[in-house]
Amino acid sequence: MGSCKDEDRNEINCLFVHGPIIIGAGPSGLAVAACLQENGVPSLILERSDCIASLWQQKTYDRLKLHLPKQFCQLPFLNFPKNFPKYPTKHQFVSYMESYAKHFSIEPKFKQSVLGAEFDNLTGFWMVKTQDFQYFSRWLIVATGENAEPVIPEIHGIEKFQGPVMHTSVYKSGSEFQKQRVLVVGCGNSGMEVSLDLCRYNASPHMVVRNSVHILPREMFGVSTFSVAMALLKWLPLGLVDKFLLMVANFTLGNTDRLGLRRPKTGPIELKNATGKSPVLDVGALSQIKAGKIKVVEGVKEITKNGAKFMDGQEREFDSIILATGYKSNVPSWLKGENGLYAVGFTRRGLLGTSSDAVKIARDVADQWSMINKIFPDIDTKLLK
Repeated sequence: MGSCKDEDRNEINCLFVHGPIIIGAGPSGLAVAACLQENGVPSLILERSDCIASLWQQKTYDRLKLHLPKQFCQLPFLNFPKNFPKYPTKHQFVSYMESYAKHFSIEPKFKQSVLGAEFDNLTGFWMVKTQDFQYFSRWLIVATGENAEPVIPEIHGIEKFQGPVMHTSVYKSGSEFQKQRVLVVGCGNSGMEVSLDLCRYNASPHMVVRNSVHILPREMFGVSTFSVAMALLKWLPLGLVDKFLLMVANFTLGNTDRLGLRRPKTGPIELKNATGKSPVLDVGALSQIKAGKIKVVEGVKEITKNGAKFMDGQEREFDSIILATGYKSNVPSWLKGENGLYAVGFTRRGLLGTSSDAVKIARDVADQWSMINKIFPDIDTKLLK
């Protein structure tokens, strides 16, 4: 470690990283660090939080489980424990992440918020600046994922509402909302699961459905729907697989249009591939909708002091509002450049895509690493003197 000066000529701590810098200690960051290690390449993870998998640990609700079977969610070179259920809980997934980091001796530098990352054409190094360090490396791997920041929609009048308004990133349990009338904005997997959780605590959730949505059973014929789809796609065209999934869904779940949950015209897999919008895998919310315990409401026109006005002209009172409106990436706010830049976990294919990305990136970096170290074994040290 040495010292250097920033743009304002202030002395700051400088650190050269002999392998790639990885930004983010979630599943994507851990996976690529492990894959690099398996290829003999060291790396350093920078994490803005104080723990690994911070999204899972700090911004998810208590009853969350993986939506896909564990074999589709495990990271390279280390499977889930055999005693874990088919759909591990949030706490089991976090324990797996912690075991994964320990197994590969991955030690991120925590509380390192990236303020800027820029490639220097003169030296051929990436310069990554945090609040108290400037890091240098030939490679930069962005592993912050597509879910770094909560999406907070602009809803007319929401500042007038007198009750609590929260995003699902801070929602933990329906126990805080017992016997309340709760407006849940959003009908994706989070909106459905939060509404179901509220029902279990005798709250009265009203779920806002602003767009069309595909709802599929989590399992078909005792097998996960995802597994069925992946198997069929090996033999059949995507369009036929979509038709089969919808046929089974309509048979097992019924016509969701009658419940105010209109299906998109594009099939579920085709839509996922084109837009990244995942179908909702039903874990019980649909039965509560059919029973009238979860009310489906149209788009919100305006939030009032005590409730909301809807597009169909209705007006209702609510005690709380929960925004199940998803997340977005924060990468454009601090990243500049392309040279030696990689991204993992941005392919809209979940943890399965993360593992695939990590393996490919590690191989590519390892090839460069090997070539550079054979030709110039100490060039990095010389360049920084």
